[in-house]
Amino acid sequence: MKVLLVDDHAVVRSGLRRLLTALPEVRISEAANGRDALTLMRDERPALVILDLNLPGLGGLELLRRIVAEHSEARVVVLSMHAEVFYATRALRLGAAGYLSKNASPEELLQAVRRVSAGGRYIEAEIAQRLALGAAEIADPAQRLTERDLEIMRLLGDGQGLSEIADALGVSYKTVANTCSQIKAKLGVARTSDLVRLSLDGGVTAAR
Repeated sequence: MKVLLVDDHAVVRSGLRRLLTALPEVRISEAANGRDALTLMRDERPALVILDLNLPGLGGLELLRRIVAEHSEARVVVLSMHAEVFYATRALRLGAAGYLSKNASPEELLQAVRRVSAGGRYIEAEIAQRLALGAAEIADPAQRLTERDLEIMRLLGDGQGLSEIADALGVSYKTVANTCSQIKAKLGVARTSDLVRLSLDGGVTAAR
């Protein structure tokens, strides 16, 4: 089985490579960014992709979208630092067959790889529990965002600070700060940097 590891940290890729040697007849290739990953997808045609979301340049969510669109035969397991429900929900809706945080154990990752490569799906147990508690079906938290929310996220992605956004929208700094807090609550993320990353990835607006 051909496997592509996509992570910008060489240490992480090395650890994954060693872990995957437990599987029979595995051939592994690696990419540190989205552009190289797309090239390897075309050249190597891997059956399985293990994908980090925090990538330089082309973001992980956008890369996931392209892999699913252009290489539908490939199965994708997202392995991310993000354990928030929003990231898992969006990745699954974009076509990932599995989602785990980097807090998952090596044994659970191998279990996910085996299940996904056999045609199944896998969500890390703790994240799956939170998804089940939130709704009977996987819903998209981004659908709760208003047009004002989306505009603020776009401006954050353009590199503007809260004061600059307040000036651009003709509202107070406090209004923008409060709205950012509401957006984070809607998406289930904790940091403004998450909003910036999601804006840059197109992870919120593109699938609405």
